[in-house]
Amino acid sequence: MLVEQESGWLLPLLSSFKYASISMQNSTFARAMETSRDARLALLALLAASSFFAVAAAAGSSDPSSAILVRVDQSGKGDFRNIQAAIDAVPSNNTEPVFILIKPGTYREKVTVPADKPFITLSGSNAMSTVITWGEGWTSSESPTVSVLASDFVGRYLTIQNTFGPNGPAIALRVAGDRAAFYTCRIIGFQDTLLDDTGRHYYSNCYIEGATDFICGNGLALFEKCHLHSTSPGGGAITAQRRSSAAESTGYSFLQCKITGTGAGTAILGRPWGPYSRVVFAFTDMSDAVLPEGWNDWDDPRNQRTAYYGEYRCSGRGSDVTGRVAWSHRLTPLEAAPFATKSWIDGQDWLRPTPRHFRRSSALTANSSNGGQ
Repeated sequence: MLVEQESGWLLPLLSSFKYASISMQNSTFARAMETSRDARLALLALLAASSFFAVAAAAGSSDPSSAILVRVDQSGKGDFRNIQAAIDAVPSNNTEPVFILIKPGTYREKVTVPADKPFITLSGSNAMSTVITWGEGWTSSESPTVSVLASDFVGRYLTIQNTFGPNGPAIALRVAGDRAAFYTCRIIGFQDTLLDDTGRHYYSNCYIEGATDFICGNGLALFEKCHLHSTSPGGGAITAQRRSSAAESTGYSFLQCKITGTGAGTAILGRPWGPYSRVVFAFTDMSDAVLPEGWNDWDDPRNQRTAYYGEYRCSGRGSDVTGRVAWSHRLTPLEAAPFATKSWIDGQDWLRPTPRHFRRSSALTANSSNGGQ
């Protein structure tokens, strides 16, 4: 079914979807041109590589423009009333893209995308008005409001929050499947808000809020143009990456992001959950919420020899590297290059454009009755 045949509230959503072909936009390029000749050459190479990889990804897809459409609407006007029921309707070992469109509302439920249900998209029409919320704490298996265990998942225009509060770890979103992408989502919690657990992941234009280790785990992730907001009253870490050996290819790269906080000197950029923790910030605007030292070793000096923490051409009052811990890195253009495009997460192989054509499937909606369960 063509997009133009869909309902009124679907049209503006689909017309707003865009596939970003390059990671580093014009503002970044302009700043790069102020650097030395070698830096300009390195960054021009990054731009060319990023553009090539994105085109290759689109060209290599079998049929990225088509998907099965399933509607979730609490009022009963869709196929299902809740999100989990729509996911449950997708067959095990699914091989077709399934686009689950969630009508605005507050959905008070825990949502799990099982490992045997790949190629699912959960999409709202506006992150502020499409909210998935729960309030459970402590364990990584039980507390997440949303758990993504399947590969090839996409989340768009959603707020995912855990309201457990400052009483202990409470995950809003756990991502443990390979090849997951999130666009314009709000991920809100306190401690361990986003468990970027395992696999390759991409976050674009997302808002992520928390106080302690609120982006954590051992995934390989690129965060592009994301807003990281620390609610820590003092000294809370934004990241706690868990890479445990030099042989692991995992780590977090933040490109053209923004960091804010509740007050000056209230947050650090990261601390090592694993001894070989790896995190890089490039072209990121850091407010004075970032403490001058930037990083800490989690009370284990041995981590100073193995953790890899780097910054490249960041801006803002919190970006002054003169006060940084001595064992962190001021990156050169060539050192920053591997972290600064979608090739960091092999995005050229799996990032795909939004479907433009949709069809209905009676098999997926057979168990719904006037709007599902």
